[in-house]
Amino acid sequence: MKETLRLAFIGSGTMAEAMIRIAIKAEVAVPQRIVASGPREERGQELHTRYGVATCTDNRQALTVDGGDVDVIVLSVKPQVMPTVLNELRGAIPPQALILSIVAGVNTKTIAQGLAHGAIVRAMPNTPAQIGQGMTVWMATSAVSEQQRDQARCIFQAMGEECYVEDEAQLDMATAVSGTGPTYVFLMMEALTDAAVHLGFSRRVAVQLVTQTVLGSVLFARQSGRHLAELRNMVTSPGGTSAEAIYQLDKGGLRTVLSKAVWAAYQKSVRLGAVVNGAASISASPPDENHRGEEERP
Repeated sequence: MKETLRLAFIGSGTMAEAMIRIAIKAEVAVPQRIVASGPREERGQELHTRYGVATCTDNRQALTVDGGDVDVIVLSVKPQVMPTVLNELRGAIPPQALILSIVAGVNTKTIAQGLAHGAIVRAMPNTPAQIGQGMTVWMATSAVSEQQRDQARCIFQAMGEECYVEDEAQLDMATAVSGTGPTYVFLMMEALTDAAVHLGFSRRVAVQLVTQTVLGSVLFARQSGRHLAELRNMVTSPGGTSAEAIYQLDKGGLRTVLSKAVWAAYQKSVRLGAVVNGAASISASPPDENHRGEEERP
């Protein structure tokens, strides 16, 4: 598969570039068998110079590369652009091709109807995929063959970790948690860095302290296998600095604000898709303001 897989990227933005870079690095595909389509010629030239991939500004033209039909077509455009893209590609999809969509909110039914093609994988990766440390949540329609599932899984594993779900509704949930998640982490790191500078550290040292602390905490949490609340309790001595800090965080409503942020991101993902999908309502209920966002202890 690594020698023959042909990839077409409809949309040549940041995530498409990350997937191209990772696919080449992991030898999922070779540059000569990757094509990226986008509206700006200068962007295409950038990708060609950096990675040696073929580029074009015609989406239909992108469906053939290296003398043959593409195997995987990655839809990586903005949700608002999807109706135009689906209309452009309808009737031109190679019969054996897999459609892999990373477009937020747009469901597989809409894509299948728009393209008159049933083999669709819908996925939600996140930005750490750019360094092979991403988290991708994905699902596949019943028309996707086992070989095509393996192709999709191979791409996602090259980007980091992957999690397959049966319920497509969880893709919008994943958009709000793991897809948008780096934003929450970066904002927290930025706030901690500013606080360290306020205390008197230089910004260079503050960034080092915060970055390594977050990295070490994540690795420790993963390797320990313990509940997050248990890990927090390990560093929270009675009457100590951590207890005082947690008191202020809870007093400021950190958990509630974070829960509301995730809910708002979820609603936005659903609304973005509703414009294309023709849906107008959100079936789930908002979280209780007193919800603490913790799993039950085993």
